[in-house]
Amino acid sequence: MRFFAFALLAFICLERSASAQYSVQLDLTEQKVYLLYNDRAIMESPVSSGRPSHLTPTGAFHITNKDLKHVSSIYGRIVDRSGRTVVLDADTDMTRPAGTRFINAPMRYFMQFAPGIGLHAGYLPGYPASHGCVRMPEEKAIAFFQAVSVGTPVTVFGTAPRARQYQAGNNGNYDQRSYNHFGNNSRNGYKGRVVFPPPFGFWPF
Repeated sequence: MRFFAFALLAFICLERSASAQYSVQLDLTEQKVYLLYNDRAIMESPVSSGRPSHLTPTGAFHITNKDLKHVSSIYGRIVDRSGRTVVLDADTDMTRPAGTRFINAPMRYFMQFAPGIGLHAGYLPGYPASHGCVRMPEEKAIAFFQAVSVGTPVTVFGTAPRARQYQAGNNGNYDQRSYNHFGNNSRNGYKGRVVFPPPFGFWPF
């Protein structure tokens, strides 16, 4: 009888774990992204979304592709023979001076949720600055990349500031070496339910 009760309890726990689902909520107004587990925020990260001329799309999406070593097919920088940057914000259609070459922008831990648009590791200057993608500190991008899968729901809402209205931590310079795997206290931003410690006695990724 005890064995049957234990087996039933184990089955219920496994069923709950299997049915649990990650999702992502991206708040453009606050420039923050939240990782949710069964609709409860377990991690948050600052972001830099699309600049006014290249706004990040809003709406309901799903992760459609993951690429650990993704690079931009359009944007990057132009460097000279010695590797010095000649043009920092370049694209493939830009005329290149003689003796220079184009280097595609790295977008590691890329998680695509709209055509050509995704979350990825990148520099955060403290305001919306990308060409539509959503930059994150690398350590947070790694954690999100490990958690989500193709099909994970992504909801994007709000309006990105058109001026430099928000201040990122450390004046926009994120010391990624000091990263804590579950980072900031999600209670400060996300308005939904927050679980801490984890729901099953362990973080399920």
